[in-house]
Amino acid sequence: MGKIFDWLDSRFGIKEPHKRFLQRRLPERLSYLYCLGGVAFTLIIMLMLSGLLLSLYYVPSEHEAYQSVLRITREVRFGRFIRSLHKWSANLLIVFIILHTLRVIIHKAYRPPRELNWVVGSLTLVVAFFSGFTGYLLPWDQKAYWATEVGTSMAATVPVIGKYLLYMLRGGPEVDGTTLIRFYSLHVLWLPLIMALLLWAHFHMVKRQGISGGL
Repeated sequence: MGKIFDWLDSRFGIKEPHKRFLQRRLPERLSYLYCLGGVAFTLIIMLMLSGLLLSLYYVPSEHEAYQSVLRITREVRFGRFIRSLHKWSANLLIVFIILHTLRVIIHKAYRPPRELNWVVGSLTLVVAFFSGFTGYLLPWDQKAYWATEVGTSMAATVPVIGKYLLYMLRGGPEVDGTTLIRFYSLHVLWLPLIMALLLWAHFHMVKRQGISGGL
C-alpha cells in the first residue's frame, strides 16, 4: 500500500497540501480501541457501495418490492452475497458505533473542548438506528410489515403530536405503498445525506482538536 500511495503522490501531489493531516502527531497510549470509529466508518462505506448495487435491481413498489428482493437473492449474480453484506454491515455498524461510544465515555473524551463532537457522534448513532429501521421495511414481507406497524405505532403515543408523527412516518393512517416509498426515500436519500454531513463535522472536529489521549 505504501508503494501505491507513493506512486499516486508522485502524480497528484497528495502529501504536500495535506501534510498537517497525514503527518500529525498522535497521543501516547493509543490502542486498537481507537480503531472502533474507523471500523464503523468502513462499514458505512460498505453499506453505501452494497446499497448502490442493490438499488440497480430493487423496485420500491407495493406490488413489486417483494418479488424484486427475491430476484436479487435467487437470480442476480452475487445478489445473495451483496444483500447479506448489506444486512450484516448494517448490524455490525450499530455494534461498532455503540462500542466506539463506550470507549469515548470510558476515556471521558466527551469533555470540553470535545462536547460538540460528542453531540454529533450521538446524532450519528440515532441516524444509524433510523436507517436500519427504514431499511427493514424494504423487503416488504410479513415480518417487515408488522415490525413497521408496531414501530410506527409507538410514535402515536407521543402526547399532542403523536398523530401527526404517525402520519408523517407512514404517509397516511396505515402502512401501505406510500409508507414503502417514504421509507425508501429516507433510506437511500435523506438519511445518507444527513449521515454524510454529520461524519464531515465529526472528522473535521477530530482533525482540528486532535485525538483524545485518554484519561
